[in-house]
Amino acid sequence: MCGIVAYNGDNSAILNSLITGLKRLEYRGYDSAGIALLTNKKVYVKKATGKVAALESQILRQPPTSLGSVGMAHTRWATHGSATKLNAHPHTSSDRSIWVVHNGIIENYQILKKKLENKGIAFESETDSEVIAKLIGSLYKGDLRKAVLKATEQLSGAFSICVMHEKEPNRLIGLKMASPLVVGIGEGEIIIASDISAIIDRTKRVVYLEDGELIDVNSGNYEVVNFDNEARSKTITSIDWDLDKITKAGYDHFLLKEIMEQPQVITDSIRGRILHDSADVHFGGLFDIQKRLKNINNVVLLGVGSSYYAAKLGELYFNALSGVPAAAAMSPEFRYNKSHINDKTWVIAISQSGETADTIAAIEEAKKHRALVTGLVNVVGSTIARITDAGIYNHIGPEVSVASTKAFTSQSLLLLMQAVLLGRQDDLDYALAKDMLSKIEYLPTVINKLLKTRQQIEDVANHLYKSRSLLYIGRRFNYPIALEGALKIKEIAYIHAEGLSAGELKHGFIALVDKYLPTIAIATEDSVTDKMLANIEEVKARGGRVIAVANKPIEIADQQIIVPSINSEYLQPLVNNIALQLLAYYVAKLKHLGIDQPRNLAKSVTVE
Repeated sequence: MCGIVAYNGDNSAILNSLITGLKRLEYRGYDSAGIALLTNKKVYVKKATGKVAALESQILRQPPTSLGSVGMAHTRWATHGSATKLNAHPHTSSDRSIWVVHNGIIENYQILKKKLENKGIAFESETDSEVIAKLIGSLYKGDLRKAVLKATEQLSGAFSICVMHEKEPNRLIGLKMASPLVVGIGEGEIIIASDISAIIDRTKRVVYLEDGELIDVNSGNYEVVNFDNEARSKTITSIDWDLDKITKAGYDHFLLKEIMEQPQVITDSIRGRILHDSADVHFGGLFDIQKRLKNINNVVLLGVGSSYYAAKLGELYFNALSGVPAAAAMSPEFRYNKSHINDKTWVIAISQSGETADTIAAIEEAKKHRALVTGLVNVVGSTIARITDAGIYNHIGPEVSVASTKAFTSQSLLLLMQAVLLGRQDDLDYALAKDMLSKIEYLPTVINKLLKTRQQIEDVANHLYKSRSLLYIGRRFNYPIALEGALKIKEIAYIHAEGLSAGELKHGFIALVDKYLPTIAIATEDSVTDKMLANIEEVKARGGRVIAVANKPIEIADQQIIVPSINSEYLQPLVNNIALQLLAYYVAKLKHLGIDQPRNLAKSVTVE
């Protein structure tokens, strides 16, 4: 969950490339940052706690007197050790000649550390990452690649790393094992980074490393080998993300920008995928496994965090429309409860980044049981995209803010469309499917209407931002939305919130209800509206305060967020969720919090 960017190329561009790249990766980690540059005389190193701006300030006060062609930088999200300069990357060998940045986790670091300490090697930090630098240093005999490859034989866990040596000033080594790393191929420069956001302003030509691969860059040329030092042929891929997609475009925060982008996100997600004449759905990424889908007898949807709540909504969609039973599974727990997985199981792995470690581990478990495994990811060339049998891309551009908004909407919608796809192979009614697909195309119009009325949501936020706890309640398709709404306000506004089925209230939660605990009740018109209104009455009868998300005023509620109707209980929850995203945003803004980079969180969770 750390961010790596390393550079080999033009010394006039190196410093700006590294700092700009770090800023683009700051969503991956921001408790400390550091940089190391090879210069003509010595290695220039600066580290700072906090965000990249603190590091940049140090560099401006004490800039390097000369610059070489190789350097690396890192922004950290802690797994081992608190946020201090000593724990910040890059880490170094005992003689301070080798420098390393690392994303991932070294599971056997304590064993390795003890062995190295027994050899008289001292450690400075509390991190697992320092072990890598000290280990490579102990193995170095004049060839950096050989030392790194020998070190990998002893490392267990997840590690994408970059390594440089002051005695080999034109050389940069990068390697990948269960943690993301991508290589940008520019004109006279090569950039290695945790993801393409750090590369996009320099080049759109990239090489994706596979697990167990090492790239050796020397004076702008490169060679890729496996961990046995055998050459690998790699294809250069052209990426289609534009630079303006990773800027705020005039908005105060990326989160608000990404909320406001959602009408276009939906258009981009469904483009070319709806077949009106046959009331069906086409996904090019699933074409090769279409025949196998006809033999599927159950569906498992994998996710964690917001992706899990999208999976919960997808579970309801599949059970209502597909003709086969479906169940959402929390990725970290999946491997412990897999009794119904076989070659007739369709496992759908959901991840915005495509690098979620828990979901990758769950995929590997599902494949052991011969399940059909497909991915639903946003990042082209990501690990999940490569290790699954087939899959679907969201096509929504980068999601920079740590808290997911537009990715959740796209994931939920594409799960609905996959449920239709499977249902049309069974007995899903033509008229129902056709109506559903028409309303999916109309969804951006409805969301635009909601976004134009966001002032009402900001007004409600003014009455909520001092709350210490909140309840979010919904039923049927709005139950996962209650879970997701509660997660959003926890993530960015730091307010404790519980999401639950409104039917759960009577079974424990209602004991919490009083005038100090506001309840956000999702009560738009659907097949369970009457039950939902009864649940609101239960809260009011106990002195609770209710904020209703509804299509029309609910008299008994204390406040209202009126959302436009799409006349579909399958799609209305996606509209409702955007209202809750805005509510969380405005509450966090009123509290003057770091909305795009909430404390303790990282965007891409690459450790278990």
